[in-house]
Amino acid sequence: MKTNTPHLIIENGIEYQLGELKGNHIIYNFDKILTYLQAKGKLLFGQDFKIFKEDHAIIYKLCVYTIQDIKTCELLKIDPNKGILLSGPVGCGKTSLMKLVRHLTPHKKNYKIIPCRNAVFSFNHLGFKTIEDYGNDNFYCFDDIGIEPMGKHFGVDANVIGEILLSRYELYCHPVESRRVKTHGTTNLNAQELEERYGNRVRSRMRELFNLIAFDKNASDKRK
Repeated sequence: MKTNTPHLIIENGIEYQLGELKGNHIIYNFDKILTYLQAKGKLLFGQDFKIFKEDHAIIYKLCVYTIQDIKTCELLKIDPNKGILLSGPVGCGKTSLMKLVRHLTPHKKNYKIIPCRNAVFSFNHLGFKTIEDYGNDNFYCFDDIGIEPMGKHFGVDANVIGEILLSRYELYCHPVESRRVKTHGTTNLNAQELEERYGNRVRSRMRELFNLIAFDKNASDKRK
C-alpha cells in the first residue's frame, strides 16, 4: 500500500480496492470491504475463516467506525472519538473481528490486542508498573474484559483491568495535542455483569470510554 493510495491494499500479490479516491477522501464500498476482509481473514486465521451474513450489520458498524465515516457514525449513534467495546457470547467472533478490521486503515495509527489475562500476569510479575505501562498514549484493545483473574503482587490484590481502564479514562479526558487516546475492548459480559465485576465507578467510566456494539445474545458459536 502506498500512502497516496490508501484505498488500495495488496495481499499475496492481489490488489483489493476498498473504494474510490475522490480528492483527499475515500468513498468506501462495503461490498468491496467484505471481499477484502474475507481474503484477509483467511490469511490471518486459516482457510476455514468465513464471514457470516448474519454478522454483516455488526461488521458494517465496525467498518464505519474504523474508516471514520463521520456522517454514518452519527446516523448509527456511534461517537468516532470514543473506542469500541464489542460484546457478545463466547465464540461469536469478537476477537477475530477486532483483529481483522484494523487492517482496513494501514495508513492510520492502530491498536494492539492485549489479552486481559496477559495484563494480569504481567501485574503479578511487575506490579503497578504494568498499570503505568498501559496508561500511555498507545491505542489498545483489551480482549476478554471481565473474565480475567484478580491480580496479586507481593500479597497486594488488585483489579488490574479496572485500574487500567481508570487510567485510560484519564488519558481520554486529557487528550495529548488535541488527540483522543482511544481504548477498545471485547467482552462476554453484559452491563450488569461488568458493574458487578468492576464496580459502579469503572462501569460509569466505561460508558464514556466506549461505544457499545453488541452481538445478539443468541449469536452462533463460530468455533463449532
